[in-house]
Amino acid sequence: MELWIHAFPATLQIRDVAIEAEQGGWDGLAVVDTQNLSGEAFIALALAATVTERISLGLAVGNSVTRVPAVNAAGALSVDLISGGRMEFGIGRGDSCLVHLGRAPGRLGHFERHLKQLQAYLRGGDVPFDEIDIPLNHAPPADALELAEGPGTSRIVWGLLGGDAAAIGKRKVPVEVAATGPKVIGIAAVHADRVMFAIGADPERIAWGMEVAKAARRDAGLDPDGVKFGAYVNMACHPDLDTARDLIRGPMSVFARFSVMHGGTPIGPTSEETAKTLKRLHDVYDMGTHSRNESPQAATLSPEFIDRFGVVGPPDRCIAKLSELSSLGIDKVLLAGQFNENVYGSPEGTAARRLMETEVLPVMQAG
Repeated sequence: MELWIHAFPATLQIRDVAIEAEQGGWDGLAVVDTQNLSGEAFIALALAATVTERISLGLAVGNSVTRVPAVNAAGALSVDLISGGRMEFGIGRGDSCLVHLGRAPGRLGHFERHLKQLQAYLRGGDVPFDEIDIPLNHAPPADALELAEGPGTSRIVWGLLGGDAAAIGKRKVPVEVAATGPKVIGIAAVHADRVMFAIGADPERIAWGMEVAKAARRDAGLDPDGVKFGAYVNMACHPDLDTARDLIRGPMSVFARFSVMHGGTPIGPTSEETAKTLKRLHDVYDMGTHSRNESPQAATLSPEFIDRFGVVGPPDRCIAKLSELSSLGIDKVLLAGQFNENVYGSPEGTAARRLMETEVLPVMQAG
């Protein structure tokens, strides 16, 4: 199982963050893509690539609205080229990046088109002009220029110029989708290389998500086992269980919200008590205190909810929970929201990280 860590793309600190992550033994470093709250994600990843040699790099996550597919693909290919083939592109429908533009997550149809076109560009293929989602009232068709000759379709060609196939053709950048509901899980299962579940670490919910994904692939005439599975997981490894729970209350509230974001109705299998907790979280959620431990939404999470939704406690307890997820078929876990200073900025948080790196990482990577 791969274990990745999460960070803000702070351009002045990202190199130190990346070096520390590589030295700590993590398999990958992913940065958020939320333009109003942090620096430019692709620039941060490029900087991280220049000071590391082994660690994989990725977005967690990009979105289908603030950039057209060609721009997302160009960013991913650039980082992949700079890093020597270590880029993995994570994408979702958008959350804080769109809220701060006055918008909700992107629509399903638009998201699916974006994902298909992104994959086409990354494979070195063509995208017809009439399928590109740029409103005509923003820019008219290129025919208006009355060119003697122009491109007939949209394609990224710079990686092939001069016979250099380092960016396109040598390696296809993997694409993974952050997914919570059955519709997005289905889209991801058909069009992505990996489905990254954002439904917590409850094995029952993970098993449900995997079956939804496999059913979607069967319906599309595809091999149900032809896609990889990963998960965003809130984790704190600490000898004291209550301390571990408190470390990840804020980050967990972000990811728990995804299961009840639309209309306050929980997604996936939940107990009556879990459903009540999710509904309370939905009703009090304050984007101004997004991911913070002291937020009103974090206060709604009971110890029982945190234990079920996350991975918390001493090393042996964390290893047992992660091993259970691995046995289901989860091959990648990204520690969701671990950029929060309340998680790793305190003495307790620092101790939790060191326990992860010295006690948990070696066991899970060996298994």
